Amino acid sequence: MNQAQEIQIQTVIKRPVADVWTYWTEPDHIKVWNAASDDWHTTEATNDVQAGGRFSSHMAAKDGSMGFDFSGVYLEVILYEKLAYTLDDGRHVTVLFTANGEETEVVETFEAESMNPLEMQQAILDRFKAYAEQH
Repeated sequence: MNQAQEIQIQTVIKRPVADVWTYWTEPDHIKVWNAASDDWHTTEATNDVQAGGRFSSHMAAKDGSMGFDFSGVYLEVILYEKLAYTLDDGRHVTVLFTANGEETEVVETFEAESMNPLEMQQAILDRFKAYAEQH
């Protein structure tokens, strides 16, 4: 098995870190922003934000043609700073939140998978940024 390629995406959000953290971690918010395009949505989300806690988002095409669960277990949680987790397919992800006054940088590092291109991952992060800045 080849070692997975590690990919990093990032954005700066014009919101304080406590707000960004809330929008990233609370299921009611996740269901609004967690999609790569307008023809997909997240129909269910659960999130136990603590080391050993599980999370799951059910993502589906709005036309009902496809769907999948994005889920895993947290390895490390540092409030307002870091989320590290392992997805159920074994890939590792780290999300860093860096406060800079009224702005927050979000840097997501993950092991790439072959099914979805980097552009889809960036599209989800861009949707998150737009959502966070509108609330």
